[in-house]
Amino acid sequence: QVQLVESGGGLVQAGGSLRLSCAASGSIFSGNAMGWYRQAPGKQRELVADITSGGSTNYADSVKGRFTISRDNAKNMVYLQMSSLKAEDTGVYYCNAGKRSSYSYYPMDYWGQGTQVTVSS
Repeated sequence: QVQLVESGGGLVQAGGSLRLSCAASGSIFSGNAMGWYRQAPGKQRELVADITSGGSTNYADSVKGRFTISRDNAKNMVYLQMSSLKAEDTGVYYCNAGKRSSYSYYPMDYWGQGTQVTVSS
């Protein structure tokens, strides 16, 4: 069964930190890139960060230097360490499995249920 389960969201003050986790079933984790998306109220879902199976990472300009994506291939886990959080980081964060080319990340239709991150200013 294909499954992605996010956890670790919550309410945090601006400037604080959170670590999101995503547990993935092996069938979609192994060999695929993994991405974290977020969706703020009234806005489209946007890619925040992605990581290839080999560990190469890419970040949206808005989170560079503040967020770090990582993965544990032995545990089928992907993480998003978020620091120096801002109010505009508020949203539902989703884990995704996809493919990465030299130019872009291509999400496959595998999504978790999301985890809410709320940053108070």
